Amino acid sequence: MTYAADLGAIRAAATRLDGVAHRTPVATCATLDRLAGRRLFFKCEHLQRVGAFKFRGAWNVVAQLTDAVAARGIVTHSSGNHAQAVALAAKLRGSAAHIVMPSNASAVKRRAVEGYGGRVTTCAPTLAARESAAAALLAETGGTLIPPYDHPDIIAGQGTAALELLEQVPALDAIVVPVGGGGLLSGTCIAAKALQPVIRLYAAEPAGADDTARSMAAGTLIPQTAPDSIADGLLTSLGALTWPIIRDHVDRVLTVGDAQIVAAMRLAWERAKLLIEPSAAVALAAVLSDEFRRLDGLRRVGVMLSGGNVDLDCLPW
Repeated sequence: MTYAADLGAIRAAATRLDGVAHRTPVATCATLDRLAGRRLFFKCEHLQRVGAFKFRGAWNVVAQLTDAVAARGIVTHSSGNHAQAVALAAKLRGSAAHIVMPSNASAVKRRAVEGYGGRVTTCAPTLAARESAAAALLAETGGTLIPPYDHPDIIAGQGTAALELLEQVPALDAIVVPVGGGGLLSGTCIAAKALQPVIRLYAAEPAGADDTARSMAAGTLIPQTAPDSIADGLLTSLGALTWPIIRDHVDRVLTVGDAQIVAAMRLAWERAKLLIEPSAAVALAAVLSDEFRRLDGLRRVGVMLSGGNVDLDCLPW
């Protein structure tokens, strides 16, 4: 089956990102290893530019725009990390960034978008309102839309995180990745399976936003409805491009509740000094869950820590 991206596209994205994005480190923690009952290797994408893996995909798209297209500006809609990534990528390219953000978006993330030079348009906190506002900006500016995850070059860019991880820590038995729209997870699937065909891949998802788990159980894409979780970066539905990749490559979806997410986030801060946000803590919560501990044959596990943009005035403990 042909997918939206392949290993060649991911390697090409890595070349574009070289010298622009950070090659993020891999961290370990003996205490978390003991709690998980296996060796854990944390890919620290919370230390990526803008504090999240999202910069990889955004730059991979923006870097390929012609000068004439880039000059007309860039448009996107996002509640947080993708908005920051597009704003920074546009700034580096010398383009205007028009960012639609819902009214309930994190204040710290909005300030970061504006700090990167993004021009924020506020809308009602619904997908329909976001898409409508973005369409109006596209008509007004003639700019280019960069969607948050359902785009071949976004998927390829996000896949570079797994490419790096498997270069830094060869011979992993599994990788656990948080999933919202599926850009990071689908990119990880393509890269990891191409490099290590027998590797196992696990999606980590909030119980209150479990469209991936329900879709995998049904064998068909089920849209997200009324999500409710502290992991605000994982509330979107899978996309038409990300879903087939995830369906065909993910071994299991692990769902965790908000209490588990908060406990994992606190553990990461206190014991490993990894200042991650709730969406990243979903992956740690999954590997610490009873369900994951019961899985056999997983001695060396990679864990994608997707971001670290936390509102310090609203900590969840």
